[in-house]
Amino acid sequence: MLEAWRIGPLGPLCGEAIVPGDKSISHRAVLLGALASGPCSVRGVLNSADVRASIDAVRSLGASVESRNGSTEIRPPSVFRRPEHPIDCGNSGTTMRLLTGILAADEIQATLTGDASLQRRPMGRIIEPLRALGVRIRGAHGDRNAPLSVRGPALTSAAYELPIASAQVKSCLLLATRGLGGSVKEPARDGRTSRDHTERLLRRMGADLRLNEQGWLHLKPVRALEPFSLQVPGDISSAAFILCAAAAVPGSDVVVRGVGVNETRTGVIDALRRFGADISVIGEGESSGDHEPVADLRVRYRPLQGCTIDGHVALAALDELPVLAVLAAFAEGETVIRDAAELRVKESDRISRTTAGLRSLGVQVDELPDGMVIQGGRASGTSEGHVDATGDHRIAMAFAVAGLAGATCQIDGVDVSTSYPGFKSAVEALCGA
Repeated sequence: MLEAWRIGPLGPLCGEAIVPGDKSISHRAVLLGALASGPCSVRGVLNSADVRASIDAVRSLGASVESRNGSTEIRPPSVFRRPEHPIDCGNSGTTMRLLTGILAADEIQATLTGDASLQRRPMGRIIEPLRALGVRIRGAHGDRNAPLSVRGPALTSAAYELPIASAQVKSCLLLATRGLGGSVKEPARDGRTSRDHTERLLRRMGADLRLNEQGWLHLKPVRALEPFSLQVPGDISSAAFILCAAAAVPGSDVVVRGVGVNETRTGVIDALRRFGADISVIGEGESSGDHEPVADLRVRYRPLQGCTIDGHVALAALDELPVLAVLAAFAEGETVIRDAAELRVKESDRISRTTAGLRSLGVQVDELPDGMVIQGGRASGTSEGHVDATGDHRIAMAFAVAGLAGATCQIDGVDVSTSYPGFKSAVEALCGA
């Protein structure tokens, strides 16, 4: 159910916080755990609507998923069973795209659907390459959207070069070709590609997956995937809202413990440094092959300056760009966000939604096809702004940060259950409210 929030300044954020488990890794642990040759144990799985969609999906295929005392055990079936009903992926694009790849390597037929928002998101980007592999797949609206009907298996191995960098599409194709082997390449920005959580977990499960100097990921045929035990780190995308609030509110000093700092996800740290924020990475773990590095992150308030966020930083901070755009309103000078056209096909058109919200706060914003130009120093002290998040969790939390920083916001259409159910109480605790 959608809520309405009215959020204004609560004072500085001080103390320590622990954010929920990483949503991307939680999805992959559940979905790939259902492919393992034996039971898998995962601690810290995110308890959110999106991840529950993945759990329900693998249960419909015959897997057992049980959680108790912070640990989730996944027992894969010996073979997938054909689901009795369409698999409801809810609002989760990760569930739909990765599960389609999983089913593309199997002989059962299944239909995947989702809520109205998910049914608007582009699925042609997985339908086209899967058909090239021989998978029988079709979608709605001229094969552009869900619901998707899929029946494997993939009949041929192939090398496919993605037109855009997308961890979900890359993962879909790797999972679809796991029995035959295949190769995937995505465009890199400044030598960086999209998040690599799928690759790390596949290697952890014994897959022979290698990246060559030309940027091609080569997967050799997989006969069996080994079971795994895993601790899910804190989600840096959830931590971003606390970090940005601390960076914007005078007097703040916050440490967020146990956050995943995979280099494909740390664009928000790079962006905060471009703003001149006082952010420290404490005790960063080494990225050793298939393991995810973890660190504590500390932010102390100091005045910010406008900057440019583009290239690999924009790619690695894609989910965090709405809150970084809000932060730009509290920095001095101009901030330019570019290379982020993918924001238009998320849970909402996040470029238009963010632009509209900032303008309601009296901020001067120019909307670009792939980003925004934001004139800072305008938000604090304006009359109350109004934002309709339309159920988009990241838009709601981004403008909650605006409220905490001094630009009181009425936020309608709030549903943060997909990624950070306890967000509001967490920031209130840090503010001593």
